[in-house]
Amino acid sequence: MADVVTSQTIQDGQRIAVMKFTNVSDGSGEAAVKKVDVSALNSNSAGVACSSVVIVKVWWATTGMSVKIDFDASTNVLAVSMPADSTGDEYYDDFSGIPNNGDLDFTTLGHSNGDTYVIILELIKNYG
Repeated sequence: MADVVTSQTIQDGQRIAVMKFTNVSDGSGEAAVKKVDVSALNSNSAGVACSSVVIVKVWWATTGMSVKIDFDASTNVLAVSMPADSTGDEYYDDFSGIPNNGDLDFTTLGHSNGDTYVIILELIKNYG
């Protein structure tokens, strides 16, 4: 069996993408699972593909497990971490966000059967 996960694109516009992710764990967890594939986001009005995103806002609720969001690289780089058994929101738009050169991966830590997370990301899209 595997964790029951969902990924939902709430908005994928010219400049902003908003995405929601959920997980109900069976105890197996997630390890560096690609959740934001920038090449799958909509192109801009000139037809240029999205090449990277900037994290500007994060909302979350975790029960039982913590979650790391990493920048996908040859060696992944931590972007933000949500502690176990917490709810919160963080806003990075006061300083133009946390820049990234590619995709975003999620990893769960301390997961056990029945643990959950809900994470919503607001991202600014960059092109070419």
